[in-house]
Amino acid sequence: MSARDYASLIKLSHSVFAMPFALLALIAADPSPSLRTVLLCIAAVVCARTAAMAYNRYVDRDIDAKNPRTKGREIPRGAIAPGRALLLALGSGAAFLACCVALGPVCAWMGAPVLLWLLLYSHAKRFTALCHLWLGVALGLAPLAAWVAARGGFEQFSIPLTLALGVVLWVAGFDVCYACQDEAFDRANGLHSIPARIGVVRAMWLSRAMHLVAAVLFAAFGVAAGLGTAYAMGVLAAALMLAWQHWLLRRFDLRNIHSAFFTANGILSVVMLAAGLSDIYLFA
Repeated sequence: MSARDYASLIKLSHSVFAMPFALLALIAADPSPSLRTVLLCIAAVVCARTAAMAYNRYVDRDIDAKNPRTKGREIPRGAIAPGRALLLALGSGAAFLACCVALGPVCAWMGAPVLLWLLLYSHAKRFTALCHLWLGVALGLAPLAAWVAARGGFEQFSIPLTLALGVVLWVAGFDVCYACQDEAFDRANGLHSIPARIGVVRAMWLSRAMHLVAAVLFAAFGVAAGLGTAYAMGVLAAALMLAWQHWLLRRFDLRNIHSAFFTANGILSVVMLAAGLSDIYLFA
């Protein structure tokens, strides 16, 4: 058991997916936030996803042990005891709620329902093929919560809502692609997913449609938030990243899934944050 095992358990590097969108919404809501607010938002995102990932690995430990793709994960191979993963989830969840309280009364009120949604995602694939959208909403809550933290309420809430909906479809789209790896396993073990329901080919076409709409919503956020050319170029770059992702998988060949999943989507979120910050601070 090591720090590397825990970092792998919670996929710490995957913070690059939600964090940039949370920061983009935060800065769009208040270009001059206090350092305290920024640090609390960062801590809240890290704690929330740590709780969600640790709980997911705990809940899925038996499924992971049976799946050839996941049997090498930390709990199935004995690197981390299930109880320790659950303890990490509970501790991180408590830390997330503490961050919400520190961010103000509205965030404090939102904290418990958000955490509940994040944790219940781990059970979703046991009863609904819409689990990919559940995950999308889990990450889409990050920019909404950051906006509320910056504004102290729901003022002009329709602006971050467009960004959040874009994140929902972006995440759901790439999660559908990723789940194609487990189509046969999910079907054989009574688990629900879109690929298991409609097959890999149709699922990947659905993913492409989700990503097309996501790109439109990302652009709509820029218009609603009054962002300009730099952000528009960032959206164009994001659209190209999405196109590249699907080009890698164009023949429904999943051998490039890790490049499509992590590389393309990690770059996408960072580029959009950089473009948004450039518009707000350099070209305003």
